[in-house]
Amino acid sequence: MELPVAFTTYTRQLMGDERFERYLQSFEEDIPVSIRLNPKKTEGSGKRLAVIEGEQVPWCRNAYYLKSRPNFTFDPLFHAGCYYVQEAASMFLDEVLRQHQPAIANSQSLTALDMCAAPGGKSTLLRSALPEDCVLFSNEPIRNRASILAENIQKWGYPNCHVTNAYPKDYNRSKLHFDIILCDVPCSGEGMFRKDEATIREWSPQNVEKCWRLQRDIVSDAWQCLNEGGLFIYSTCTFNTKENEENIRWILEEYDAEVLTVETKPEWNITGSLLNGFHKPVYRFIPGITRGEGLFMCVLRKGGSRTVSPKVTDSFRRANSQVPLRELTVSSMGTTPKQASPYQTEITYSQAMAYLRHEAIVLPVDTPRGLVEVCFQGHPLGLVKNIGNRANNLYPKEWKIKTTHIPNDYEPILKEI
Repeated sequence: MELPVAFTTYTRQLMGDERFERYLQSFEEDIPVSIRLNPKKTEGSGKRLAVIEGEQVPWCRNAYYLKSRPNFTFDPLFHAGCYYVQEAASMFLDEVLRQHQPAIANSQSLTALDMCAAPGGKSTLLRSALPEDCVLFSNEPIRNRASILAENIQKWGYPNCHVTNAYPKDYNRSKLHFDIILCDVPCSGEGMFRKDEATIREWSPQNVEKCWRLQRDIVSDAWQCLNEGGLFIYSTCTFNTKENEENIRWILEEYDAEVLTVETKPEWNITGSLLNGFHKPVYRFIPGITRGEGLFMCVLRKGGSRTVSPKVTDSFRRANSQVPLRELTVSSMGTTPKQASPYQTEITYSQAMAYLRHEAIVLPVDTPRGLVEVCFQGHPLGLVKNIGNRANNLYPKEWKIKTTHIPNDYEPILKEI
């Protein structure tokens, strides 16, 4: 794989020869595969799902490296939201929240915003890591990506979630305020080179310049939405300092902010600041050194004591009537306004795959007519309308899997213990 000369020259100088050679060697190694379990669906009620073969990701609860990459499309539990396939370095967010969430918690419910959220990995992690009564807003400016985000949030199955399709400037104008804001900003994607060759073709010094300017625009709008004393988490999946340390330095110059330390372990091999003269705690994951793809993260706190915002749902209604915060409907899977708890029935693996392909299925003769929630290994997949001789499929058409192939032997990733 040939990397751009301008990237190679700059990044070797940035990382140093030893780090850069280890990074280059990572292109010859297997790419780690990792998943994160959904505590809401894999724990409790006397049952627990666990990974059959896997090694725990050290900086994230309920997360595991798999020994090989299965075809997740053929696992109904994946579609049921029992786990999320997520790159391991991105899960460092869990360690951040574990250490710094108590600093802003009080009797009031926390409010959180994931400003650039699609496809939903960090949002689902946020929702799992934060208290049950937390209200999460997950936003994506691009319409088709926002639809994917809404699907993943709905499958994850937590309450108090809003998915919006808006620009950061719309949030700024809305006057909504949050205790935690995550800005996983659009970037030049250098950290994804070995995983996605398209990012190599799209990279250029001009794009790096475009990205750091866009990132500052996003931060400027997002910062206005952060409560005093709130947490601001900035991240990219790129290496260069223009999009990373230099942006953090700019935030410190422009706003009343302090950089917070996240305690890490030496064996995690996380790299700190690579910008000369900048020694604030930042966290850079480099393939070949850390076990994951490229990531940069920094945690900041806004100056002042924590403020208490108006009730967020009321504020959102007012904001939504004034600025274009387009909300995509999100509800837990298996519920409808007319019937909150439909009859449930278990289906086989082959039926589950047919259901996920949006085909009609046949249920046992004693199944009640009307809305029925179909489950695989006890986990809801969605609804059908049972009319007796068949059950009409109510799975959203835009979610259906397109493959007609069904593997002869279903090899589960999770097991019940």
